[in-house]
Amino acid sequence: MATRDHQSSYIIAPDPSAPRLTRAVEGTDHDGNRADISVVEERPLTIFLNGQEIVTAMTIGDYPEYLAIGFLRNQGMLGKDETVLGVDFDEELETVVVRTDGQTNYEEKLKKKTRTSGCAVGTVFGDMMEGLEGVTLPAVTVKTSDLYTLANMINRTPSLYLEAGAIHGTVLCKGAQPLVYMEDVGRHNAVDKIAGWMFSEGVSADDKTLYTTGRLTSEMVIKTAMMGIPVLASRSGFTAWGVDIARQVGLTLIGRMRGKRFVCLAGDDRLMRDMDPDSVGEEDKKHRRKGAGT
Repeated sequence: MATRDHQSSYIIAPDPSAPRLTRAVEGTDHDGNRADISVVEERPLTIFLNGQEIVTAMTIGDYPEYLAIGFLRNQGMLGKDETVLGVDFDEELETVVVRTDGQTNYEEKLKKKTRTSGCAVGTVFGDMMEGLEGVTLPAVTVKTSDLYTLANMINRTPSLYLEAGAIHGTVLCKGAQPLVYMEDVGRHNAVDKIAGWMFSEGVSADDKTLYTTGRLTSEMVIKTAMMGIPVLASRSGFTAWGVDIARQVGLTLIGRMRGKRFVCLAGDDRLMRDMDPDSVGEEDKKHRRKGAGT
């Protein structure tokens, strides 16, 4: 399922030219002239756990197996030690079934489902906060030189976001190296794809950083903490509850990353400022991401 970007050595990188992810739409611009633009496709994907329907998510349609596993993992429906017997995706029916060796009964959990501040049918279950009890993330030192390197590499990586906009990106990183770059119409879906890949490949989380283009909301912080990742960084801003939760679990939370600028609202004592910000250039307008303030 992996692709390799030869420029940045990603394990999985965006593929803006992939079929079915975008389509050309004809319109007119502000002067009334014809404008043909590429727009992102979105389609429903219904996730089943064994014989039980769990949720229908709107997604761009790539990596459905990772999305399903990651969603179930982040919602506490798939335990770390649970055995996945199979993952079956049916493109025609737009369904993915995750089969495990355990029994499934989440009727009460599903009743407590609540809509969140996320986009594209982002949902969180009412008892998700209970999973944070006792969570303490490793106190990993974060080099600012690594943050600057990551931001520069990620923002220059060809992506659907740069091609068409209207989409969020999330990147799993280690040190100064981006590893897996997922995109989707909802930032929660992109994070779930990362979680699904990590679970499937048995990848450890305690030395990783999660970089996202979206807001640092409570759900983004909760998902990152539940995945065991100790650092979360974003081009965008924060919500107060997201900051509170990050401080509670020991998550280093960094936002508003633009050029040499960033703000750390949790875990500042874990930052190693090993690079002079004045040596970091401002972002080239050509590579500035659309909608960075969203």
